[in-house]
Amino acid sequence: MTDRKADNVTSVTSSLSRPVRDHVDAAEWEARVTLAACYRLVAHYGMTDMIYNHISLRVPGHPDQFLLNPYGVLYEEMTASMLYKIDLDGKVVIKPDLDYGYNRSGHVIHGAVLQARPDVNCVIHTHARSSEAVSTMSCGLLPITQHAMRFYGHVAYHDYQGPSLTTEEQAPLARDLGDKNLMILRNHGLLVCGPSVPQAFNTLYWAEMACKAQVDAMATGTEIVIPDPEVCAQTAHLYQPETRRPYGELEWAAMLRLLERKGADYAR
Repeated sequence: MTDRKADNVTSVTSSLSRPVRDHVDAAEWEARVTLAACYRLVAHYGMTDMIYNHISLRVPGHPDQFLLNPYGVLYEEMTASMLYKIDLDGKVVIKPDLDYGYNRSGHVIHGAVLQARPDVNCVIHTHARSSEAVSTMSCGLLPITQHAMRFYGHVAYHDYQGPSLTTEEQAPLARDLGDKNLMILRNHGLLVCGPSVPQAFNTLYWAEMACKAQVDAMATGTEIVIPDPEVCAQTAHLYQPETRRPYGELEWAAMLRLLERKGADYAR
């Protein structure tokens, strides 16, 4: 494969002689299927940016390794066998049988979070339209809807430093994220994380819905009502995973049924 480092691609020339499934244990295969499903769901809900962005998942039993998409495949095409397995230093452990490398930004961003946050197993980065719009607003995400109040006091912000191509950005990115599971990347997009794929996807979905509502409300030009801080804080408390339930887990079976109706080829 041609080295396309100018295009932000880490190229790898070797590939497996046998199917990926023959090289991994049952836990990793299940993780691959779950991650591929997440890619398909992000595509289904219109939160993709062509072949760009990335979703990662830590490999079960190997906290220093994670799964990442090849750079050149659409989210709607993703399958369990297509995923790269790399370590926190960006070294390839398993390369899929594809003529694509992986996006170096994926290693920089996801490696930073996974290394700094042992409680996190899944990281999602998107460039969806509404969250990009909110990322440009000095006010940030406003608690003007119930969806947005879910994140009241639980949103981090990271100033734009250009495309994330070097590991120099890893330390400030991890520092700005802190213990939050949602970070607005200023002038860029969203970064969400969680202990599981279902929880991270759920956070992404409702963060994007909150951003959409904010953009729509601000576009009307009318005065916006913001509830009292006490109400916002109480609402946020009720959505924390330890208060009632970890949001995303209950919903995940329904998400998989949705994919089954569309065709389950992501699990191959």
